[in-house]
Amino acid sequence: MLQHDTSYHLWSPLAQTKWYLITTIDDHSRRILHGDLWEKETSWTHIVAQKAVLTQFGCPLTYYVDNHSIFRYVEQRDSVWRKFEMTEEQALVQWKEVLKDLSIKVVYALSPAAKGKVERPYQWLQDHLVRTCVREGIIRIDQARQVLYEELHQYNYKRVHSTTGEIPVLRYEKALEENRGLFRRFEIPRPYQTLDDIFCYRFKRTVDPYRKVSWNTLKFSLSGVPIREEVELRISFNIKTRLALVRFWYRGKLVGEQQVKAEDLKKVHF
Repeated sequence: MLQHDTSYHLWSPLAQTKWYLITTIDDHSRRILHGDLWEKETSWTHIVAQKAVLTQFGCPLTYYVDNHSIFRYVEQRDSVWRKFEMTEEQALVQWKEVLKDLSIKVVYALSPAAKGKVERPYQWLQDHLVRTCVREGIIRIDQARQVLYEELHQYNYKRVHSTTGEIPVLRYEKALEENRGLFRRFEIPRPYQTLDDIFCYRFKRTVDPYRKVSWNTLKFSLSGVPIREEVELRISFNIKTRLALVRFWYRGKLVGEQQVKAEDLKKVHF
């Protein structure tokens, strides 16, 4: 089981702004498999974390998360007015759709005690990361990321965990050697072809009489799809180029793809 969570905190007091720390932790070994800092939190930042973990370490049986709206839609909480204001990727719970494609279950921390279990590693990081950032005069998020990576290495490779009594990475590797690891090898599920088909946003659109699908002012021409039929848009994002790749799927077949500027996809937050 993997524990996945976010902490919004003043990680570097000299920066005078809070950042989001997203982490994924192996429950058995307490090894932090992924950790990164972001200036804003979206469904996409969590999908980036998923991709980093699952492609490197494989697929767990379950993900353990809290009731954040990025992870779960709750009818009583997400009222009518809130649903109206939700972006389209939030309404579908895109993060969860990735796990659904990979047959990974999601378990929610429904009690304060369970929530505390997810948040506990942040206490250590708050102590160490904040202190190091102050000592080194960190004011930018890219600088803080480097400090974070060093602290994660210390946590995983050098520190004896207070609960297990073992160094996290050694406990993790021991479980693998004894065939007690519950990770299966990551594979792209058929009929999908690339990582962009899995670690992406998913949307439905209907083909109009001109054999096009629309996204606000954008028009995408498609061939081989009957009018009034529904196609699925699987949209991935390149952080460096700021371009989004839209791949069109119809009844299990790729029927086209197109690159667009991310800002042209209105109401989609990367």
